[in-house]
Amino acid sequence: MRLLRTTLLIVAGSILGVICTNGQTQPTPVDAQSQTPAQSTDPTNTSSSRTYDQGWRLDLSPYLWFAGAHGTVGALGRDASVHASAGDLLSHFNFGLMGASEAQFGRFLLNGDLLWIRLSDGRALPFPGLNATSVDVRVGQFVWTSKIGYRVIDRPKFKADANVGARYWHLGQQLNLNPSILGSNINHSESWADIVVGGRVEVPLGQKASITALGDVGGWNATAKLDYQFAGLLNFKVGHRWTISPGYRYLFVDYRSGRSIYNMVTPGAFIGLTYTIGNTTTR
Repeated sequence: MRLLRTTLLIVAGSILGVICTNGQTQPTPVDAQSQTPAQSTDPTNTSSSRTYDQGWRLDLSPYLWFAGAHGTVGALGRDASVHASAGDLLSHFNFGLMGASEAQFGRFLLNGDLLWIRLSDGRALPFPGLNATSVDVRVGQFVWTSKIGYRVIDRPKFKADANVGARYWHLGQQLNLNPSILGSNINHSESWADIVVGGRVEVPLGQKASITALGDVGGWNATAKLDYQFAGLLNFKVGHRWTISPGYRYLFVDYRSGRSIYNMVTPGAFIGLTYTIGNTTTR
């Protein structure tokens, strides 16, 4: 009888031990499950941390530049001083095309800027000693800037880019004398390209606005003696993909060759409208 009682106690104790052991090990999966969501709170996985697998972005930005011009221009040994306000240039404006674009993929940027204008004046004063009463002047200017860049700083309250590229210039002028003298008319063009390096910074102002400052410099006597620009913009988001940007731009070039000189400052206010294609969160 004692043997039976002892056997029953051992069996009962074993069963209780198993139950207790199982009860102690049950919280382990629960704890493991509770730790799984905790791993998602890693700061590197939050949406506030910037990642560069969000696709590409393309900005298309037509603009109007209300610029004046002053400096010295000349061709074939004849130089002239130029001073024209924005109103003067608009009064002689025939045709123009102005616009910029920028593509971004990750931290890499590719942008371009186009300025193409044609001016004319049918009552310009001729050079002295040509026995002409007036001269019909037609001037064309084509400027294309293309740069590749890299976003070196990308923080919510400050962004900075560095870039390098080239600015191509083509200047053409045609002067027809009235009355025309054989061999006295002038038809001349000049083209060159300058390597430029520059940068851009952007400071957000809340959710809908930001300030952008940019500039570049080049020439260094390789082609032009000096070629630089700077600009400031105040950007306002007026829609999910639309941004309007008033600002100011200053462009200077000093180019001299054996046949021509073009030393010109072109400053003035401008306004641009940007449409964004692709992922707007990478901006």
